[in-house]
Amino acid sequence: MSDPVITIELSGQLITFTKEALILATISTLLGGLLGWLLTLLYQQKRITQMQTRLRMEHAATQRALEDTEQRFANLSTEALQKNHQAFINLAMENLGKFQRGAEASLQQREQSMQNMVKPIHEALEKSERQAQLMEKARHEAYGALTQQIESLVETQKHLQGETRNLVQALRRPEVRGQWGEITLKRLVELAGMVEHCDFFEQEHTPTGEAAIRPDMIVRMPGNREVVVDVKTPLDAYLSAVEATDEKQRSEFLRRHMLNVRERVRELSAKAYWGQFSNAPDFVILFIPGDQFLTAALDQDPGLLESAMSKKVILSTPTSLMALLRAIAYGWRQELLTENAEKIRGLGEEMYHRLAVFSEHLSKVGRSLDSSVTHYNKAVGSFQSKLIPGAVKFTEMGIKPRKEIEAPEQTEKSARQVEQTTSKDEG
Repeated sequence: MSDPVITIELSGQLITFTKEALILATISTLLGGLLGWLLTLLYQQKRITQMQTRLRMEHAATQRALEDTEQRFANLSTEALQKNHQAFINLAMENLGKFQRGAEASLQQREQSMQNMVKPIHEALEKSERQAQLMEKARHEAYGALTQQIESLVETQKHLQGETRNLVQALRRPEVRGQWGEITLKRLVELAGMVEHCDFFEQEHTPTGEAAIRPDMIVRMPGNREVVVDVKTPLDAYLSAVEATDEKQRSEFLRRHMLNVRERVRELSAKAYWGQFSNAPDFVILFIPGDQFLTAALDQDPGLLESAMSKKVILSTPTSLMALLRAIAYGWRQELLTENAEKIRGLGEEMYHRLAVFSEHLSKVGRSLDSSVTHYNKAVGSFQSKLIPGAVKFTEMGIKPRKEIEAPEQTEKSARQVEQTTSKDEG
């Protein structure tokens, strides 16, 4: 097999190469180019070395010239500095003095301005300090007063506890409880407007064949009716329940309190006041001077009210009794208004008769006044027509009067007639 042939057109001519010849030619060309580049690089390196050497020499010369110049400048500067040192010092001292004087003036102005700015703050701080001292003093005084008040309150509380204990002990005595109930009842009656010995009677006694029945109060009602009120204060068991610390004991005391109320109802029902007072209804009021006492009993026995009413006893407390007394007082006011209406009618008739008689007398006075006016007008006419012309003649004859004569005027007014009217009922 023959070697491949490559044909290249170069300058219009066709040149034929074998593959090996072409490779050798290419390698030769590349070697030639590389050799030229190496030669050029060596030449350039030599030039660079020469230039560096020249630059170092120029730099050394420049450095020596610079050092000489610096030395000369230093000498000149030293000489100039020595020559101008004193003048510079004098000028500097003069300028420094001017600056110092200006700075002192500016400093004084700033100090004055700062003092003007700080002065209100300083005064405000002093005022705040004084107020704080006053507040602290007032706080100490208030704290001391508060401490005294607290100590007084503690003492009062102790005293109140002692008085409460004494009151509880007193209320355990039957006679004290009875007096307290009666005082409470009396106070309620006064608040209701039922004044003592006017609309009601306290502690009235009605003797019977067996014993004297003594209700605590009888309230008189319009129509000659009476309501009997009896005060009961069964508080022993209730006070024990209040003082009890155990819930079981408290419940037992409250139950005993309910039984005591039931016993008072039975005792009052047995007295049968409605049979001894003919004008009393068939019931009696059992007054317990405290709503809490009845409430405690009702909590233990809700049917206590119905049981009492079945025995013709109405359980009452200050609230319900006040309502009853106010209702009775209202009835008394209505009764009084009815009685006053009759009195007012009689007074009206008498007043009307007196007005009729006065009207007759007034008419006679009017007629007398009309007659007097007529006679007065006649006298004035005579005075004007008879007396004044004669008096004028005296002045014409030379008499000088001390005072002029004033002619009276006639009056046309007359007395108004009294008109009497009669109602249709009087005919």
